[in-house]
Amino acid sequence: MSRPFHVLGISAFYHDAAACLVRDGAIVAAAQEERFSRRKHDHRFPRSALAWCLREGGIGATDLDVVAFYDKPWLKLERLLETYLAFAPSGLSSFLTAMPLWLREKLWVGDLMGRELGFKGRIVYPEHHQSHAASAFYPSPFERAAILTVDGVGEWATASWGVGAGRRVDLRAELRFPHSLGLLYSAFTYYTGFKVNSGEHKLMGLAPYGEPRYAQTILDELVDLREDGSFRLDMKYFNYCQGLTMTSEAFHRLFGGPPRAPESPLTAREADLARSVQEITEEVMLRMARHVRKETGERHLCLAGGGALNCVANGRILRAGVFDDVWIQPAAGDAGGALGAALFAWHHVLGRPRAVVAGRDRQAGSCLGPAFGTDEIAAWLDRRGRPFHRQPDGESVETAADLLARGQVVGWLSGRMEFGPRALGGRSILGDARDPSMQSRLNLKIKFRESFRPFAPACLEADAGDYFELDRPSPYMLLVAPVRPERRRPPAEAAPRPSPAVPPVARIDIPAVTHVDYSSRVQTVSRETHPRFHALLEAFKRRTGCGVIANTSFNVRGEPIVCTPADAYRCFMRTGMDALVLEDLVLFKHEQSALEESPADDPWAVEPPDRATHRARGGARRFGVAMAAVLGTAGAVALWRGRAAGPYLAGAGALLLAAALLAPRVLGPVERAWLALAGGAAAGFARVALTLVYLLVVTPTGLVRRMLGIDALELRADRDAPTYWARVEPDGPGSRPDKPY
Repeated sequence: MSRPFHVLGISAFYHDAAACLVRDGAIVAAAQEERFSRRKHDHRFPRSALAWCLREGGIGATDLDVVAFYDKPWLKLERLLETYLAFAPSGLSSFLTAMPLWLREKLWVGDLMGRELGFKGRIVYPEHHQSHAASAFYPSPFERAAILTVDGVGEWATASWGVGAGRRVDLRAELRFPHSLGLLYSAFTYYTGFKVNSGEHKLMGLAPYGEPRYAQTILDELVDLREDGSFRLDMKYFNYCQGLTMTSEAFHRLFGGPPRAPESPLTAREADLARSVQEITEEVMLRMARHVRKETGERHLCLAGGGALNCVANGRILRAGVFDDVWIQPAAGDAGGALGAALFAWHHVLGRPRAVVAGRDRQAGSCLGPAFGTDEIAAWLDRRGRPFHRQPDGESVETAADLLARGQVVGWLSGRMEFGPRALGGRSILGDARDPSMQSRLNLKIKFRESFRPFAPACLEADAGDYFELDRPSPYMLLVAPVRPERRRPPAEAAPRPSPAVPPVARIDIPAVTHVDYSSRVQTVSRETHPRFHALLEAFKRRTGCGVIANTSFNVRGEPIVCTPADAYRCFMRTGMDALVLEDLVLFKHEQSALEESPADDPWAVEPPDRATHRARGGARRFGVAMAAVLGTAGAVALWRGRAAGPYLAGAGALLLAAALLAPRVLGPVERAWLALAGGAAAGFARVALTLVYLLVVTPTGLVRRMLGIDALELRADRDAPTYWARVEPDGPGSRPDKPY
C-alpha cells in the first residue's frame, strides 16, 4: 500500500494567516492562526496553526510532500515597486514602512519553511487569485463551474474570472491594481470610522439604515463602470497607493468633511455613505456575474475572495437568477487561500483526480479545526475547581433548549472549530430569535459592540422556506435573504427613519435576527452536517414552535472566536452569558466563583514547532562562540601590545566560550539584549539607507518613466474602452506554480 501524500497550504503576512493540511486530496485540518495566538486577524507566519494541522494529521514536517504558499511574493513586490515609481516622490512614508518587512521576511518563504519546519522539499506558489479560485471550485459540489474572485489585491489582480473543470482551474481575465472593488469598499470603511480589513462587515450592517444618496456621486466621480462589471477608479480620491491612509483630501472634500473619528457617534451621513457604496458594490458584482455567465456559458458559479463575504451582494446575484446555483467558499478571505493553495497543488499542479458527489461539497460544514472531548474538559474543570453538571448524551442539548426558551443566553462549544469568519454551531453564542430585546442584549452586554449590528438566524434547513424568501440551503451564513412578507409587521406610515444609535423596533416574528430592512443573513442547519446543532434547534422548536435561534460568534469585540474550552470559559465569565455548554457539560454563571486569570490555564494551547526552541538555543551558542572569538582576539592583541586589559578580555572570552558550549541558555538574555541593540542600530541605518534609495533612485526613475508616458498602473482611464478586463496570459506567472514570481 502506497504512503499517503501530504500537502500543507499556508497563507501569511497580510491578514488572517492560516494553515491547511490535505491528505490524498481530502481536507484533514484547517485553521486560522488568530485562534491560537488570540490576536484578531493575526497576519504572522502561522506557526501554531501549522503545528496543530500536523498534529491533527498525525505526521511530522518530514512527512510533507509539498508545501503550497498562497501567492507569489516576488510578483507582489514587483507591483509594490511599480506603485512607488508611479507616485514618487509621494509615498516615502509607505516605502519606509513596507520595505523592511519585505526585505526581512516576506520574500524568503522557502528559507522560512526550512527554518520553521526543516522542510527542504517542493514548494508551490499559485497566484493569489488562483488560490482563491481553487478554494471556491475544488470543494464545491460542481463537476464544472464558472469562477469569480473579488478582493482587495493579490499580486496584481483585484478580481478575476475563469472556469473550473475536473482537476483544472483556468483563469481567463482579471482586473488589476489599483482598480479594486475591495479597496473601494475598504476606503469607505476607513472613511466611516471603521478599521480596514476588519470593519467591512460593520459597513455592510450599517447600510440598511441609510439612503443611497451618494451612489450617483460615486459613479460620476470615483468609478468609471462598464456594463461587464469592469471599471477604473479615479485615483486622485484615494491614498492607499502612496500613503498610509485609504482616502485623500479630494475624497474628503467630495463627501463633505474628514473621516469619522473611530468610536465617535454614528450619524445619518455615515449610514448614507454605507448604503451608497453597498449598492454600488452589489451592482458591480451583479454585472460581473452576468458577464461571466455570458462568456463561459456555465450554469453554476463559485465565489471567493474577501468580496465574496459580502453576503448581501451574494444574495442579490442568487435572486437575479444569473446562474442556476452559486457556491461560496466559507473562508472566502485570505485564510481560505491556504486551503485553495493546497488543493491547487494537489489537483492542478500534480494532476490528481477530483471526486464530486452531487449536491454535497467537500468542506465538511467547514468544521475543520480542533475538537475536545467531554472527559478532558471535565478533568480540566475539576482541577480548577469550577462547578459543572455532566449530563448523559443528548440531555445537555435539551437543557440548552430549555435555557434558550426561557430567554437566557448560552455559550455553545461543540465538535470541531469552524474554519472561516462565521460561527456555524461549533463556537457560538445563542439566544431566542423571538425576543425583541435579544439583539440589544447580545450586542451591548455580551459582545460589547455597536447596537446596530444584526445577528444571524440559525434555522432548521427544512423550515427555512417558512421564514425566508430562500429556495435552497445556506449552510455557511453567506446569503442574505428577505423575511417572508407574511411574517412582517409593516410600520406605521409616519414611522421615523431608523437610526443605528437606537435599537430597532420589533416588526417581525423573529426580531432578534431581522435587520431594519427585513433581511437576514441565513444559516440553514442540516442533520447530516451539524447533527448536534440540528438536535438543539429541533429541541427548541418542540418547546416553542419556532425552528430559529439567534447565532453569533463566540467572542467579544476585538477578540478572535474562541478555540479551546479554556478560551470559551474566559469569554463566558467576562460577559453577561447565563450558561455555558461544553459538549455534555453545562455550567451556570451563578454557580461560578470569580475568574482567576492564569497564562498557564489552557492545557490545549498549541505551541509552535520545536525547531523554534532548537533555533533559540543554537542562536545563543553561536552568539557566545562569536563573542568569545571577538573578546579572545581583542585580549590577544592587548597582551601583545602590553595592555593591562589583555588578561581580562581573554578571561571573559574563555568564560563566554565555556558558557556557549556547556550552558547556552544562560546566554539567552545577553543575546536578546545585544540583538535588540543591534537591531535598533540596524533599523536606524536601514531607514536612512532606504530614504536615500527612494529620493535618489526611485523618485528620479519614476519621474523619467512618467515623462516617457509609462503607465504600468493604468491610472489614465480610457473612457472609450469597451472593457477594462485584461486577458490572462497563458504563459504568464500563473503558469509557473514552482516559481515565486
